[in-house]
Amino acid sequence: MNRITEVFQSAQGPILNVYTTAGYPGFWDTMEVLEALQEGGVDIIEIGMPYSDPVADGETIQQSNQSALDQGMTVAKLFDQLADMRSKIQVPVLLMGYINPVLQFGVARFCQKCNEVGVDGLILPDLPMAEYEREYKAIFERYGLFNIFLITPQTSDERIRQIDSVSEGFIYMVSSASTTGAKTGISSDQEAYFARIEGMELKNPRLVGFGISDRASFLKASKGASGAIIGSAFVKLVGQAKDIRSEVVTFVKGIKGLA
Repeated sequence: MNRITEVFQSAQGPILNVYTTAGYPGFWDTMEVLEALQEGGVDIIEIGMPYSDPVADGETIQQSNQSALDQGMTVAKLFDQLADMRSKIQVPVLLMGYINPVLQFGVARFCQKCNEVGVDGLILPDLPMAEYEREYKAIFERYGLFNIFLITPQTSDERIRQIDSVSEGFIYMVSSASTTGAKTGISSDQEAYFARIEGMELKNPRLVGFGISDRASFLKASKGASGAIIGSAFVKLVGQAKDIRSEVVTFVKGIKGLA
């Protein structure tokens, strides 16, 4: 069974997924951040693959992407850093990024490397669903990878049901039409959106992303889903951290209510 499925089946409370940029703040910090996230009690880790034009991401994550690229991070070097990951990391791990670097690496080769290092799924926001089904679904399945699709408040019910039918693991429920980190907190309009999706009784669980930055917004978002995703707020914390391990552990425990 995929680790993502196991997490949702065994969850005792809201699921916390934290996004971190590979090779940030320092090129060699990837594994230290992952270990600290797990120590803090995170449920799922989402590793961003640095890209020069991350269109869905706000300034904080864009800057972290550029910093990692400037330090020499590539898809191949990320796989090198993750080669021994599963000797230390037990929680599910997702790679998040954009389709172009994956195409350049080679989709089949990329999925094979994901399988080798123990990656459980992928989030590729600019991969069209029809193209995924036609060209790549069989490859993803061969290597045991879940492909996580995104929905937004503007996504039609028809498309949401299509996404639900081809999804495994969970659906990434974007809380607003803005980029990551642009807004914080959960508005009444967003709560209405969460209620609309809840009423659709989808087969897949959902995690809410964009605008989640602290325990209050995490809990509020989780009322309309199985949990939430924190990205920009965490990347900002890591970028300013003087002691990565202790500050990451404290941050995650605070979100989870374990502090």
